[in-house]
Formats: sequence, C-alpha cells, structure tokens
Amino acid sequence: MGKVFVFDAAKCNGCRNCQIACKDEHVDNDWSPWSRPQPDTGHFWCRIEERVRGQVPKVRVSYVMHRCQHCENAPCMAAAPEAVYRREDELVIVDPEKAAGRRELVEACPYGAIFWNEELAIPQKCTGCAHLVDAGEAPHCVDVCPHGALRFGDEEDLAEEIAAAEALVPGRAEADRPRVHYLNLPRRFLAGVVVDPEADEVVPGARVTAENLATGEVLATEADEFGDFWFHQVGAAGWRVYAEAEGYLTRVLEASTVDEDRNMGPIELYRA
Repeated sequence: MGKVFVFDAAKCNGCRNCQIACKDEHVDNDWSPWSRPQPDTGHFWCRIEERVRGQVPKVRVSYVMHRCQHCENAPCMAAAPEAVYRREDELVIVDPEKAAGRRELVEACPYGAIFWNEELAIPQKCTGCAHLVDAGEAPHCVDVCPHGALRFGDEEDLAEEIAAAEALVPGRAEADRPRVHYLNLPRRFLAGVVVDPEADEVVPGARVTAENLATGEVLATEADEFGDFWFHQVGAAGWRVYAEAEGYLTRVLEASTVDEDRNMGPIELYRA
C-alpha cells in the first residue's frame, strides 16, 4: 500500500519541529542509497511558511508546510527518469549517484522542493526518511510533531482525511497527482468591529451579514462582547456587508478580500 503525508494547517502552531527534525536527521548524515548529507544551510527539505494576514488590530498568523509532494506523475521523474525513481511505497527518490551533475532537476520541480548541493554537485530533496520507513519507523518530521498536524501512513488508513483534503497547488493537482494532502489551508478572513460613535461604545450582539457579490453566498454572524465580528475561511471576493442592531439604522458597506484578508475597521451604527 502506498504511503502518503497529510498536513492539517488548523493544527499547526508554527513550532517548526518538523523543519528542525529534518536538519537533525539529514545534516552530516549519509543515508545512501537514498540520500547523501544535507548541507548545514540553504536546504529546507521540510519548511514551514509563516503567513501574517490582515491589518492591525485584526491580524492572524497561519502556517503552511512545504516539501516534496512525492507526486504520482512527478515532473522530476519525467525530466530524468534514469536518475529519479519511485519506490513501491510511492516515495520518490532522487538517486544521489545517478543524479550527480543534474542541476536541471532543481528547475524541474514546480514546488521548489529540489535543492542543489554545491559541494557534492548533486540535486537533493526530501526522501520521506526512507531509511526510517524501511526500519518500520515514521519520518522524523512526523515523529516530532506535537499536535498531530503532520501525519504519515498507508493511503487506505488515511482515506477519510484524504477525501476532505486538497492539494497545495490546486492548478497542478490533476497533472502531478501529489501524495501530500492538505487540510484547512488558510483562506481569507473578513472582520471588523461594530460601534456606536455617539455613545462611544461597541455594539455587542449586532447582526452582521456578508453577501458574496460574485456568487450570492450569504454568511451571518454576531458581534461578540467586544463588538468584534469575524468571517473565517471565506473566498477571495467582493462582499456587501450589512450591520444591524435593535434601535439602530442598518449600515451597508462593501469590502474586498480579493487581494488579501480584510479588516474593515469600525462600522458605525447610528440610532434610529
């Protein structure tokens, strides 16, 4: 049964244990025939990208893991079939001997997951810790994840998660068929605060409705005790936002999450 990785962005807190574990496992360690030693710097076979989103004071930080996708239709294999191979468990390996001098493999990967080792003159990438997997252990990055954000196992055992997952780069999913599956990748958020400027107070419990101008989708929430409202995991779109509360005139505004997450700031309601 083929192996797969599943990464849940909602569980990742950015500790980077996985990133450090990859260095710990591969720097100065020769795991031939799967890999030669990884350089101290410059290579990130497993990397956590930190995304700071929104505008002060409505700011969120999310984390996304980047690594070799171990694609079923791997572009690196197509570029050098004699130097890159797929194991029976579906892990894709760049043979450190046969790939020697093949710098073009770095550019062959659309995910930026192949790195050039200048000292050894070989392309290198994540092996899925094949040496550990063959010993019946988990990849080191998975083993050290404290929150279960990164999982590895048989495709059949992770079928439920895979069914709900998506690809890191959806536009390439059909062609490459990556075997790293992502849950809860960060979408946009739309947020703000409802206030009564005359009383110089917030308006807790105010009803806020957001209408997607492209699809007509309607989302609804209420302002919390601080007057704040949040719409999480929304699409990149234009929105018509309605804020209303008993005894106040309804306020209608427009906002866009096309280019980035949006903090609308104070939405002022005036008494009827």
